[in-house]
Amino acid sequence: MPRSADEPAGLLMARSLKRIALVVTYGTLLSKVGGLVRQLVIAAAFGVGAAYDAYNYAYVLPGFLLILLGGINGPFHSAMVSVLSRRPRQEGAHILATLNTMVSAVLLAVTIVLVLAADPLITLVGPGLSPELHRNAVLQLQVMAPMALLAGLIGLGFGSLNAADEFWIPAISPLMSSLALILGVGLLWWQLGAAIASPAFAIQGGVVLALATLVGALLQWLLQLPALARQGLARLRLVWDWRHPGVREVWQVMGPATLSSGMLQINVFTDLFFASGILGAAAGLGYANLLVQTPLGLISNALLVPLLPTFSRLTAMEERPALVERIRQGLMLSTVSMLPLGALFVALGGPIVALVYARGAFDQQAVQLVTGLLMAYGVGMPAYLGRDVLVRVFYALGDGTTPFRLSMAGIGLNVLFDWVLVGGPSPWGQQLPFSFGAPGLVLATVAINLITCTALLLVLDQRLGGLPLLSWGRDALAMLLAAVFAGIAAWAVSLGLVWAPDVLGLILQVGLSATVGLLVFVLIGQRSGVPELGDLVQAIRRRISSR
Repeated sequence: MPRSADEPAGLLMARSLKRIALVVTYGTLLSKVGGLVRQLVIAAAFGVGAAYDAYNYAYVLPGFLLILLGGINGPFHSAMVSVLSRRPRQEGAHILATLNTMVSAVLLAVTIVLVLAADPLITLVGPGLSPELHRNAVLQLQVMAPMALLAGLIGLGFGSLNAADEFWIPAISPLMSSLALILGVGLLWWQLGAAIASPAFAIQGGVVLALATLVGALLQWLLQLPALARQGLARLRLVWDWRHPGVREVWQVMGPATLSSGMLQINVFTDLFFASGILGAAAGLGYANLLVQTPLGLISNALLVPLLPTFSRLTAMEERPALVERIRQGLMLSTVSMLPLGALFVALGGPIVALVYARGAFDQQAVQLVTGLLMAYGVGMPAYLGRDVLVRVFYALGDGTTPFRLSMAGIGLNVLFDWVLVGGPSPWGQQLPFSFGAPGLVLATVAINLITCTALLLVLDQRLGGLPLLSWGRDALAMLLAAVFAGIAAWAVSLGLVWAPDVLGLILQVGLSATVGLLVFVLIGQRSGVPELGDLVQAIRRRISSR
């Protein structure tokens, strides 16, 4: 729709954000549904058995690089969007070609290291693994090593596409990985049947998982090439123009941002180090994380992808009031979406896990393990997304150093919290209090995220000359109280009624209990007068009415 002469710029920006959010939401929804189906297939085939447990250790480093460098809202993506959104379009292809060349040279060396040093790396990540699990994980890591190279190309390309207002391809890209894994596991199941989960086929199953994951990453990169060509950004040649101002500007943001995000991912290594002594904990973390990342990734992409270019365009001094308003919008939308979701995970963790995973090799013991982890994740849902919003504001301001410093501090705290909350022995040989076993790994991460969010807000308050933190805090507290009552209501419905012991009964139990909980949250929350909750409810009503 063309803009009329008297149409306010703010209204035009709001419409643009809604359009982008809609495209990203649909694309991410497809990817998340694909990811959920992928995990259901893996759960039914392998449960928490040896092949998938080893896969979780082997995937740590390649997956770390894919998420860190190739993920939407990762440092490569964020740096490209932040810089290219402010520079002439014709410079984009040259900047992208130069960065592709430089990054590929570094990541090719990383790939070789992963192949040659796979054995000691697996020992470092999982020192408590049995010899069989260790050998399986080493082999899988060597198969997935080329993902390091692909990760950088994916992240740079997706950032360039978003800067050129191309959002659909990056949003659906993860679907390629899911399809590759579903096909790979499906073919193996067709060949082996129920024996796929037996220890005798652990090596074969692990190799199929690793190879399918590598193929999925390759498909993600290939998918973006036609879109880059259409936008005039595809130049498949070596360019070493590292002195170009745009290239240097990207590195100024991307370097500290990569280190900062990398420090956060080191916490994953720490968690797996402590998890290696708990049977099935690594696989359980993978299953619980998928349940969390499905809605979290959907909301995160719908919120952060359109907001990041907006943050970057509001950094001038005269635009500071608009920037502060957008920061509040991002934080409060994170709060009103994540708090009720976290409350439902805590209240309905058991039925949710049973509904999604309890079939095939995924037995009741696995359900109990993953339920505890999911409930722990639910406690920290708002902090996960709130931290990402604040970090993107710093990236937009050209500051990747502050998040990096806080991430460095978080590593030491995460080791301490893991040791205390998982249940390590004290120096006096006694068991430490507040020990939660495997869920303690998640609670440690939750604590780090809360501390990081608080520190980022305080630094941003000084940087921008003051933020209305008390007002924001009152609104967030009101939403927290509404979420507590919502969780209690959902738990009461789930516990108070008799449900059939089958899939239909679980669907009704989760669906009805969650509906009651969400209604309670909206009814109580709207009385607080938080405008973002009202806007969200009205948007959902309009969407339902239009259908």
